[in-house]
This record gives sequence, structure tokens and C-alpha cells, in this order.
Amino acid sequence: MRQIIFRSILSVMLFTLIISCQAQGTIVLIETNMGKIKVRLFDDTPQHRDNFIQLVREHKYDGLLFHRVIKQFMIQAGDINSKDAPADKHLGDGDLGYTIPAEIVYPKHFHKRGMLCAARTGDEVNPQRASSASQFYIVTGKYFTDGELNKMEKASGKTFTEEQRTAYKLEGGTPHLDGSYTVFGEVVDGMKVVDKIQETPTNSADRPTKDVIIKSMKIVKK
Repeated sequence: MRQIIFRSILSVMLFTLIISCQAQGTIVLIETNMGKIKVRLFDDTPQHRDNFIQLVREHKYDGLLFHRVIKQFMIQAGDINSKDAPADKHLGDGDLGYTIPAEIVYPKHFHKRGMLCAARTGDEVNPQRASSASQFYIVTGKYFTDGELNKMEKASGKTFTEEQRTAYKLEGGTPHLDGSYTVFGEVVDGMKVVDKIQETPTNSADRPTKDVIIKSMKIVKK
């Protein structure tokens, strides 16, 4: 009897460990000149996950800028033309010549604070909502009240889940983007750095007046 109980306990512990490891996913360390950010990539957006991992391994992001920063909204990077870009250079159009098919897992993944999402061109030229190969953003967002969320529901025709409502009221986010962009990861450490970046002064094109540079990216856990 003791052996059976012991085996059962071991089985439960092993199962819990496996589930925990699966939940953790691939962790990428983004080292910037303002600090370090760790993001976890979701396994249920595999094309975005694998593309991001490949770009990290090829060092495509090293030296690129966070070229678009909007307080209480998001910080964006990945323009391949942003490396060593002069202060007057227009940024935001640089890409790798291909797109990633949309993997919008909604409402499981939504735009709460700290989510890692793929940038893309607008619906008018991109009705399939395919993602940029390299450009991404991290949500900072703001807090919302029930009244504000109710107005959004009426205007958009969509209904927020209780999980979304709780997150947007207590953590913040950008709910108006829900269901329109691929959310493929989340910040697991370094939101203080993200907040520091979003507070940096910007010019009329939302580019930081002092460059925020991605020094390197590397996979630290998989």
C-alpha cells in the first residue's frame, strides 16, 4: 500500500513539473541600454514563437532601437533600419520582406499590461492581419473603469470576459487592440525597465530623443 501511495505521489509531482515546464515556455532576455527585460513566448502561437527565436539566434535585433514609444500605450521596436539611425531619419517601415500569418488566440491572449505583440500594417492594406516579421511592441497601457469598458463593448460589439475586465481595471492595458493583433508572449521580468522606456521624452514622431537601444537578445530558457 505504501509503495502504491508513494508511486502516486511521484506521478502527481512529475505531472505537475511537466505542466509547469510547459507553461514557462521559451524565455528571451532583451538587454537594452536602459536595463533588462525578460519575455516568455507562447507555445500556442508557434509561427510567431519560432520566427522570433530564429531572429534572436541570428542576432537580427542587436543594435536596433525602440523607435516608437507612446506613454500609457506601448513601446515598439524591430525596425531593421533603425540601427545607428540618425536623429532625423524616419523610422517604422523597416522590415525583413515577409510577414507571419496572424495567430490571434483571443480572448485567451489579450492586450493587458506587459503583453508582447506583433506589429503590422493596417486592415485597409492587410485584411488578413498578417504580422510584421520583425517589429513588435510591449503593452504598457492604462487603467480602465467598468463604465469605460462598457462603452467599448457597445461601440465595438465585442464582450470582455471577467478576466479581461479584472486585468484592465487592476493592471491596465490597451483593450481597443484586442482581437486585431497577434499577442505571442509576455514580460515575466523587467516591467520597471519597460516603464522607464515609456517615460523617456520623444519627438513628434514618437521616437525617443535619446536612443533606446537593444544591445542584445538571447534565449535563456527553453
